[in-house]
Amino acid sequence: MNDEHSRALYDRALSVMPGGVNSAVRAAIEPYPFFVQKGDGGHVIDADGNRYVDWVLGLGPLLLGHDLPEQVRAEVQRTASEGPMYGAPTEIEVDLAEFVVRHVPSVEKIRFVNSGTEATTSAVRLARGHTGRNKIVVMQGGYHGAQETTLVEGDADDPKPSSAGIPQSFAEHTIPVPFNDEDAMRAAFEEHGDDIAAVLTEPILGNYGIVYPEEGYHEFLREITDEHGSLLIFDEVITGFRVGGLGCAQSKFGVTPDLTTFGKIVGGGFPVGAIGGKAEIMEGFTPAGDVFQAGTFSGHPVTMAAGLETLKFAAENDVYDHVNGLGDRLRRGLTDIVADQAPNYTVTGTDSMFKVIFTREGPAPSSLEEQCPAGCRQDPTCPRYDYSPKNAADVKNADTDRWRRIFWGEMKEQGVFLSQNQFECQFVSYAHTEADVEETLEAYKEAL
Repeated sequence: MNDEHSRALYDRALSVMPGGVNSAVRAAIEPYPFFVQKGDGGHVIDADGNRYVDWVLGLGPLLLGHDLPEQVRAEVQRTASEGPMYGAPTEIEVDLAEFVVRHVPSVEKIRFVNSGTEATTSAVRLARGHTGRNKIVVMQGGYHGAQETTLVEGDADDPKPSSAGIPQSFAEHTIPVPFNDEDAMRAAFEEHGDDIAAVLTEPILGNYGIVYPEEGYHEFLREITDEHGSLLIFDEVITGFRVGGLGCAQSKFGVTPDLTTFGKIVGGGFPVGAIGGKAEIMEGFTPAGDVFQAGTFSGHPVTMAAGLETLKFAAENDVYDHVNGLGDRLRRGLTDIVADQAPNYTVTGTDSMFKVIFTREGPAPSSLEEQCPAGCRQDPTCPRYDYSPKNAADVKNADTDRWRRIFWGEMKEQGVFLSQNQFECQFVSYAHTEADVEETLEAYKEAL
């Protein structure tokens, strides 16, 4: 493929942007990323005219794909034509809030913000204000945006900042534990229970290769936080309105958190974040309470219109049947390919999320009969159970260099755009087709 224009654009970008990008993951591919000119349904077309099946979808927000249905497009255009923003409330904010409250089990009230990072930052502040406590338990490798509380690595005994610019004193209030490890969580509460404001977790680790929870894990988190008077926060920035449909992942797993953070799909492809939860907790935000939260662009009318019309379209059409059906077909096809060509690897994902993790620890199972057929479910009866990733460390130990340096480029050459590293998940949209799935499966066969 010719990529001369992308190369020239990246050369220009390096002169005026740190690393040539506005978000670090975009530069993960070496020697340079391709630049997108436009989207087309379930595809993107780059600056050199190359066309790719797009399974990145803006890192998740585009449930409907790049071509918005007419009713969504018309409402976005109408709202934009009336004025960009006002610094005053609009009816569309209330409409979207009412829709979310009706459909998401944990949400009695909601506050809209401008990004997933802003949502999780505000949720952590609210949890601390509500409980009068300081410490936040997070999952190692879980991602909750570019904020000081969660940019922390290490373990419960030795937390430290994972980025320059964050004081060690900040990290001391964060307790990282492995996902799916009940013993580690119990130990954290035994040591710090009186000062733990909240446990913050993604229902499914979605920024570290897609790691499914063990059966009963979320129920355990609900019980231990209740026992110690701490809050349970689900970060559904990725899974919200994608896993579990309009009820989100919490409805799929049947566990209701105290607070939920949103982003991506709830804004219909425009910049957005939100915090929702029990009314008595949410009333802690100013002006009702004492926890300061504000933003010039919060509840932006164009974003609110895009989010509401996207969710209404999903509710009134076969969106979830379509995307989940294609996701299942992808994962089943990948499971067959991996069993034949790379039996050490693990197919992960659920609903409209999918990924192949290049796991490499230990020999492959002697038999793959009766394995999870459409993505790892942490099923103890599955022959791959002992080999599949249970937490972020397991994913980190996979062959990440092969993914980035060899596999991603081979898929790109075949016209398939996958997430830029092994940690980011991939998504299906309403605009994708069975033909896109078959083309992608054939590319996997060739690349693996």
